[in-house]
Amino acid sequence: MAEIAAKSEYKGTKTKRAYDYSLLFLTIFLVALGLVFVYSAGSYTCEMKYGDATHDMKKQAIFGVAGIIFMLIVSGVDYKLYKKVLLSLRIKSVDIRIRPVHILYLICVALQILVLKIGEEIYGAKRWIEIKGFGSFQPSEITKIMMIVFVATICSEAPKALNYVGKFIVAMLYAVPPIVLVAVEDLSTAIVITGIYLVVCFVVSKKYLYFLGFGVIGAGAVAAYIKYGDPFRLTRIQAWLNVDTSEYAHQIRRGLYAISSGGITGKGLGQGSMKLGFVPEAHNDMIFTIICEELGLVGAIAVLLLFTLLLWRIVTVALNAPDLFGSLLCVGVFAHIALQVVMNIAVVTNLIPCTGIALPFISYGGSALVILLCEIGMVLSVSLRIEIKQ
Repeated sequence: MAEIAAKSEYKGTKTKRAYDYSLLFLTIFLVALGLVFVYSAGSYTCEMKYGDATHDMKKQAIFGVAGIIFMLIVSGVDYKLYKKVLLSLRIKSVDIRIRPVHILYLICVALQILVLKIGEEIYGAKRWIEIKGFGSFQPSEITKIMMIVFVATICSEAPKALNYVGKFIVAMLYAVPPIVLVAVEDLSTAIVITGIYLVVCFVVSKKYLYFLGFGVIGAGAVAAYIKYGDPFRLTRIQAWLNVDTSEYAHQIRRGLYAISSGGITGKGLGQGSMKLGFVPEAHNDMIFTIICEELGLVGAIAVLLLFTLLLWRIVTVALNAPDLFGSLLCVGVFAHIALQVVMNIAVVTNLIPCTGIALPFISYGGSALVILLCEIGMVLSVSLRIEIKQ
């Protein structure tokens, strides 16, 4: 970690500000690793579809470079400015006091309504909005980073409010509209957004039993939704329970074949065979199965270790953040990445029912990669403003 000397507010002392280069390099390495496996896992499909084996890798590389640039820009912006702007400004032309933080929340809701109205339907789901000349993006990815900033702002402004049952219920109700709208088309992303919101609130609150009660109610609501409102999800659960025989479990079966065929050391980078049209979405949600096939158990453990180190650096920044807001921003980013990693690995190893969830930084997806890199930029911004007395 590089250190930048700075004068302290106390006479005769100095402080040092730490920019977390460990976190920066781990992030860039994961992005580079993602490019390698997007090419390895998707080259056959791209050759068949576009006549260019590097098609998806080149698109991912463009988003990766753009995301890294955004990450560096965001890291240079004082994160305290987000809270200052979101809480201090007012909409003067309106009699009702509306803060920008409320507008941020309404944007989260509006994005999900927009995608349901004009979204591009792919694989039977409206999760993407098409922009001519640019491509498609997932509004739910933007909702994730907005939710991190939103919940970190309101929780740091009144950290003790969640200790009172009435205010706790109000805080939980805030999360319902955007999460329900996301869940209509993408239950896995809704679970991640819910996790982000709850983890940040949990860190602030001392009333842990409140979360237990909310969790029971939430789990019951999800179960009722799956049983009565979403037969497709129920089919996936039945496939999960009968993975060896269900006709709907072919993706997971083939993914498990890929994982088992890799053995301890794998077949070698680029030498996997299950990506040749056998494993659907091999370069996206199922990319970890190709890592296991080509690099084996050793490679899988190495990738998990990289994520562990990345999350450890984020936790370290959170624990040393100058204020509660900075700490909660880091907690939100930690929750986002950790939840997606755990869910993706659990899906491809059939520990939980199949659901579309990408492996952060590695799976193909431009908008998701850019948003993740911007989130890392916020953590780097916090790390840059940590002052240690010398």
